[in-house]
Amino acid sequence: MKVAEIVPEFAEAFGFEEFNRMQREAAPAILERDENVVAAAPTASGKTALAELAICRTIDDGGTALFVAPLRALTNEKESEWERFEDLGYSVYVVTGERDLNPRRAERADILVMTPEKTDSATRKHDSARYSFIADVDCVVIDEVHLLDSDTRGGVLEVTVSRLRRICDPRIVALSATMPNIEDVAGWLDAAEETTFEFGDEYRPVDLHAGVETYTHGDNAFADKYRRLYSALDLAEEHIRDDGQALVFVSSRQDASRAAGKARDVIAERDIPMGARGDYDFHTEAQDLDDDTLAKSVPDGVAFHHAGLSKGDRDRAEEWFKEGKIQLLFSTSTLAWGVNLPARCVVIRDTKYHDPLEGEVDISPLDILQMLGRAGRPGYDDVGYGWVVCDRGDAEKYRQLLREGKEIESRLAEDLDSHLNAEIAMGTIRDLDDVLSWLETTFYYRRAQSKPEQYDFANLRGRVRETLESLVDRGFVEMGEDLSVDGTPLGRLASKYYLRLDTAERFHDLCTRETIDADGILETVAGAAEFHSVSARQSETDAVDAVLSDVTTGLEDGPRKVLAILHAGMQNSTPADLRSDAWIIRQNALRLLSALREFLAEFSGPRAANLARRVEARVEHGVPRDAVGLTAVDGIGPNRARTLATGGLHNPAEVVAAGTDELERAGLSAGVAERIVENARDFPAIDVSWGDFPERIPRGQNEMCDVVVGNDGGSAAIGVRVTVNGVEMSQTETYLSDATTVPVGVFGADADDLEYVVEVTFPDEPLLPIRATRTVAVE
Repeated sequence: MKVAEIVPEFAEAFGFEEFNRMQREAAPAILERDENVVAAAPTASGKTALAELAICRTIDDGGTALFVAPLRALTNEKESEWERFEDLGYSVYVVTGERDLNPRRAERADILVMTPEKTDSATRKHDSARYSFIADVDCVVIDEVHLLDSDTRGGVLEVTVSRLRRICDPRIVALSATMPNIEDVAGWLDAAEETTFEFGDEYRPVDLHAGVETYTHGDNAFADKYRRLYSALDLAEEHIRDDGQALVFVSSRQDASRAAGKARDVIAERDIPMGARGDYDFHTEAQDLDDDTLAKSVPDGVAFHHAGLSKGDRDRAEEWFKEGKIQLLFSTSTLAWGVNLPARCVVIRDTKYHDPLEGEVDISPLDILQMLGRAGRPGYDDVGYGWVVCDRGDAEKYRQLLREGKEIESRLAEDLDSHLNAEIAMGTIRDLDDVLSWLETTFYYRRAQSKPEQYDFANLRGRVRETLESLVDRGFVEMGEDLSVDGTPLGRLASKYYLRLDTAERFHDLCTRETIDADGILETVAGAAEFHSVSARQSETDAVDAVLSDVTTGLEDGPRKVLAILHAGMQNSTPADLRSDAWIIRQNALRLLSALREFLAEFSGPRAANLARRVEARVEHGVPRDAVGLTAVDGIGPNRARTLATGGLHNPAEVVAAGTDELERAGLSAGVAERIVENARDFPAIDVSWGDFPERIPRGQNEMCDVVVGNDGGSAAIGVRVTVNGVEMSQTETYLSDATTVPVGVFGADADDLEYVVEVTFPDEPLLPIRATRTVAVE
């Protein structure tokens, strides 16, 4: 069954000339029928070709195909692979959170590539002009649909697929590794019996021998890693000596590099014949690698692979492994989900990993099976060998996993309130009947039908009603007398920013406080539910205490550590003992600070929102208070902001007023200075004019005056607050272009002097407030 005969116009889009047995059996259902398709097949059996066939069918009919990839790294990989479609005149567009969305390109694309999280985000905003393209998708290919059972991502994938089916009812083609309960997934997606395929191990190109190797852990986690490494090398050695290759999965990027370094020493001690130091060309190529540690390792036949390497280094490591120049490769689990890079022997050295937000957690059974699936090289080996190295106490758990596989469960119940709130906030659920109809579209409902006792199916509707009532009681949802439901501002903000509902309530509580300061903002974020599982190591205690020596807080353990990292980030002085987790914690905190800013804008006003924006910028850039406004200007990074602030410049307007000569004196080149001044013109340059405001007023008399807030710079949203002797008189919000007039009443009160302050704040920018004062004598 040749590709050129089946899809002649797309033959060049495939990387091979002939379909294998599995692909031949599934192809007619994909190409000749219209029903949804579910296909489960062993790893490395060629499922990607089924995805490509579905895409070909869709775009040949003039439709748009959406490919949902399990990891962000894989979206970039598909972009590269599917340049073959671009060569045929079709447009491929990758939509990820790390790129600015081009709505026009997304709308015109023939093939969209997204992660579950980005698809979720887009479908939540499908009625906006920016994301309307998602409502025009004709076919959705879900790669690795068994991710439904992922603790952290399963619920997102489940509700996103259900939502897509309600929005535009696309054809669904769901692909998966082998799963025991494929009928549940097929039932959920309404796939016909004729379009549901369960390909067993007989379709695996190479037989797999999988087993468990145990060790006894000690008191030192570092020493345990080396115990497991020695076990992994013991298992791999015979295959390497027999001209095979081994792939060892470890828990982190740092571990991959360290394990490779230690393995080189052990290999030398054991005199294992491997490496290519005699290959001059290979040795020369290795010196061109960006990562020095990798460059030193590969001539010895040892390498490591993870998402932190440059794309060029990853590509070369993969190429050399395929060519056999690298015999031993250490990698994180990302490689198991992505590149088809099989080895005769696969060893999972680590079954647990440290998550900065969750502490020590087990690698998911799905990841374990996916990694083991890389064992065996089609065309080279008759059998592949896969091993799980684990503590004796966990051995039976993994043996059972290898014997029986893993049934796919729904994870929706673990975060049911957040998902239900999101549907109501979007308006896709409008009354109680819709709530129950929505429930029946979920995999959760289908799985409960199959396992009624495990899922308490008899009480399922009651549980969802209770969840809805809880959302009403907590202020996320409003319910009318006719049982209609609608999202509140609180509910909509929680949905927009993917907040846990406990966190949304915490943010709302801060908004109700009489006084909101920077310390309160940081403590509110550090104590968010998203950080509850952060672990605080004993070795970090002194560093946390030192950072928070002048900070009063009721937070303890992990959240207290988060607070220390945020305070240290603002000062650009994160202690060495906190740096390993600081980046990921700070990135999550920035997302929460951005959300909190909008909460404050909604419930407290522009003044509080501006404070949150400045705190956010200081955490991100590590600059002092008087330099934070400069970080808003494109071209002024943290170091330049500190330098310019030391020289007396504190905001974009002052940069414009200083001009290029002043910036050049501060050490900037002429071209950079000119560009920065031009960028600074995009921001407001506020001038407050008091006009006929009196200098004195008789006691008991009143006078209404106009104060003009002028602007000689770019437009922006502003808040204007007027106080007299510290008491707020008025607060208004407006979008300032040229000027706005603020009425101010002057009252001859009992005080001898009245100090009026007009304060202009910028809720969306990290600019310091602009204040102007005028004193009126009362006679």
